[in-house]
Amino acid sequence: MSSEFIKIIATNKKARHNYQIDSEYEAGIVLVGTEVKSIREGRVSFQDAYADIKNGEMFLRQLHISPYKYAYYSNHETHRTRKLLLHGYEIKKLWSKIKERGYTLIPLKIYFKNNKIKVLIGLGRGKKLYDKRQSIKQKDIKRDLDRDRKKYS
Repeated sequence: MSSEFIKIIATNKKARHNYQIDSEYEAGIVLVGTEVKSIREGRVSFQDAYADIKNGEMFLRQLHISPYKYAYYSNHETHRTRKLLLHGYEIKKLWSKIKERGYTLIPLKIYFKNNKIKVLIGLGRGKKLYDKRQSIKQKDIKRDLDRDRKKYS
Protein backbone atom coordinates (compact mmCIF):
# COMPACT_ATOMS: atom_id res chain seq x y z
CA MET A 1 0.00 0.00 0.00
CA SER A 2 1.73 3.17 -1.18
CA SER A 3 0.15 6.50 -0.44
CA GLU A 4 1.59 9.35 -2.43
CA PHE A 5 1.45 12.91 -1.18
CA ILE A 6 1.19 15.32 -4.12
CA LYS A 7 1.01 19.09 -3.70
CA ILE A 8 0.93 21.19 -6.87
CA ILE A 9 3.08 24.30 -6.60
CA ALA A 10 2.70 25.90 -10.03
CA THR A 11 0.98 25.09 -13.33
CA ASN A 12 1.86 26.31 -16.81
CA LYS A 13 -1.55 27.58 -17.92
CA LYS A 14 -0.44 28.69 -21.38
CA ALA A 15 1.12 25.34 -22.33
CA ARG A 16 -2.09 23.51 -23.25
CA HIS A 17 -3.36 26.60 -25.05
CA ASN A 18 -0.23 27.02 -27.21
CA TYR A 19 0.72 23.34 -27.66
CA GLN A 20 -0.97 20.04 -28.43
CA ILE A 21 0.51 17.79 -25.72
CA ASP A 22 1.07 14.21 -26.94
CA SER A 23 2.73 12.64 -23.90
CA GLU A 24 3.86 13.57 -20.40
CA TYR A 25 6.93 12.59 -18.38
CA GLU A 26 7.70 13.08 -14.70
CA ALA A 27 11.24 14.26 -13.98
CA GLY A 28 13.22 15.15 -10.90
CA ILE A 29 15.05 18.45 -10.86
CA VAL A 30 18.45 19.44 -9.43
CA LEU A 31 18.09 22.53 -7.22
CA VAL A 32 20.04 24.46 -4.61
CA GLY A 33 18.68 25.16 -1.13
CA THR A 34 17.38 28.69 -1.68
CA GLU A 35 15.56 27.53 -4.84
CA VAL A 36 13.71 24.87 -2.85
CA LYS A 37 12.68 27.41 -0.22
CA SER A 38 11.50 29.84 -2.87
CA ILE A 39 9.53 27.09 -4.65
CA ARG A 40 7.85 26.16 -1.35
CA GLU A 41 6.54 29.73 -1.29
CA GLY A 42 5.21 29.28 -4.85
CA ARG A 43 7.51 31.90 -6.40
CA VAL A 44 7.90 30.19 -9.80
CA SER A 45 7.12 31.46 -13.30
CA PHE A 46 6.93 29.31 -16.44
CA GLN A 47 7.02 32.19 -18.91
CA ASP A 48 9.28 31.19 -21.86
CA ALA A 49 10.43 28.01 -20.05
CA TYR A 50 11.36 24.94 -22.10
CA ALA A 51 13.36 21.74 -21.78
CA ASP A 52 16.36 20.84 -23.91
CA ILE A 53 18.52 17.74 -24.43
CA LYS A 54 22.28 18.14 -24.70
CA ASN A 55 24.92 15.36 -24.53
CA GLY A 56 22.38 12.78 -23.38
CA GLU A 57 21.17 14.94 -20.46
CA MET A 58 17.99 16.98 -20.14
CA PHE A 59 17.99 20.58 -18.94
CA LEU A 60 15.25 23.04 -18.03
CA ARG A 61 15.91 26.52 -19.36
CA GLN A 62 14.37 29.95 -18.68
CA LEU A 63 12.39 28.78 -15.62
CA HIS A 64 12.17 31.78 -13.29
CA ILE A 65 12.51 31.01 -9.58
CA SER A 66 12.48 34.24 -7.56
CA PRO A 67 15.28 34.83 -5.06
CA TYR A 68 14.57 33.67 -1.52
CA LYS A 69 13.95 36.83 0.47
CA TYR A 70 15.56 35.60 3.71
CA ALA A 71 18.84 34.49 2.11
CA TYR A 72 21.74 36.79 2.84
CA TYR A 73 24.68 36.10 0.52
CA SER A 74 24.10 32.66 -1.02
CA ASN A 75 21.03 33.36 -3.13
CA HIS A 76 20.60 31.62 -6.49
CA GLU A 77 20.51 33.00 -10.01
CA THR A 78 16.86 33.35 -11.09
CA HIS A 79 17.07 32.03 -14.69
CA ARG A 80 19.89 29.51 -14.42
CA THR A 81 19.80 26.25 -16.38
CA ARG A 82 18.63 23.36 -14.18
CA LYS A 83 19.29 19.68 -14.84
CA LEU A 84 16.31 17.32 -15.07
CA LEU A 85 16.58 13.72 -13.90
CA LEU A 86 15.10 11.05 -16.19
CA HIS A 87 16.04 7.53 -17.16
CA GLY A 88 18.37 7.16 -20.13
CA TYR A 89 15.82 5.30 -22.23
CA GLU A 90 13.28 8.10 -21.67
CA ILE A 91 15.78 10.73 -22.78
CA LYS A 92 16.63 8.69 -25.92
CA LYS A 93 12.93 8.33 -26.77
CA LEU A 94 12.38 12.08 -26.31
CA TRP A 95 15.49 12.90 -28.34
CA SER A 96 14.21 10.86 -31.29
CA LYS A 97 10.84 12.66 -31.09
CA ILE A 98 12.42 16.12 -30.83
CA LYS A 99 14.47 15.48 -33.98
CA GLU A 100 11.12 15.22 -35.79
CA ARG A 101 9.80 18.51 -37.04
CA GLY A 102 7.61 20.55 -34.72
CA TYR A 103 8.02 18.74 -31.38
CA THR A 104 9.21 20.56 -28.27
CA LEU A 105 9.46 19.89 -24.53
CA ILE A 106 7.39 22.12 -22.28
CA PRO A 107 7.22 22.13 -18.46
CA LEU A 108 3.57 21.70 -17.44
CA LYS A 109 3.66 21.56 -13.63
CA ILE A 110 5.98 21.74 -10.66
CA TYR A 111 4.84 19.80 -7.63
CA PHE A 112 5.93 18.02 -4.47
CA LYS A 113 5.64 14.24 -4.58
CA ASN A 114 6.59 12.59 -1.29
CA ASN A 115 8.68 15.64 -0.30
CA LYS A 116 10.64 15.67 -3.56
CA ILE A 117 10.16 18.36 -6.19
CA LYS A 118 9.09 16.97 -9.54
CA VAL A 119 8.47 18.59 -12.92
CA LEU A 120 5.88 17.30 -15.37
CA ILE A 121 7.32 17.66 -18.89
CA GLY A 122 5.02 17.55 -21.91
CA LEU A 123 6.05 16.55 -25.42
CA GLY A 124 3.99 18.68 -27.75
CA ARG A 125 3.57 20.39 -31.07
CA GLY A 126 2.80 24.08 -31.44
CA LYS A 127 -0.81 24.85 -32.30
CA LYS A 128 -1.76 26.96 -35.28
CA LEU A 129 -4.05 29.96 -34.80
CA TYR A 130 -7.11 28.10 -36.08
CA ASP A 131 -6.43 25.25 -33.61
CA LYS A 132 -6.39 27.76 -30.76
CA ARG A 133 -9.69 29.24 -31.92
CA GLN A 134 -11.22 25.76 -32.07
CA SER A 135 -10.04 25.03 -28.51
CA ILE A 136 -11.55 28.28 -27.23
CA LYS A 137 -14.82 27.55 -29.03
CA GLN A 138 -15.06 24.05 -27.49
CA LYS A 139 -14.29 25.43 -24.03
CA ASP A 140 -17.05 28.07 -24.40
CA ILE A 141 -19.56 25.44 -25.52
CA LYS A 142 -18.67 23.21 -22.57
CA ARG A 143 -19.00 26.12 -20.14
CA ASP A 144 -22.44 27.04 -21.56
CA LEU A 145 -23.63 23.43 -21.30
CA ASP A 146 -22.41 23.16 -17.71
CA ARG A 147 -24.12 26.45 -16.85
CA ASP A 148 -27.42 25.25 -18.38
CA ARG A 149 -27.14 21.87 -16.65
CA LYS A 150 -26.62 23.57 -13.30
CA LYS A 151 -29.48 25.98 -13.95
CA TYR A 152 -32.05 23.23 -14.67
CA SER A 153 -31.01 20.74 -12.02
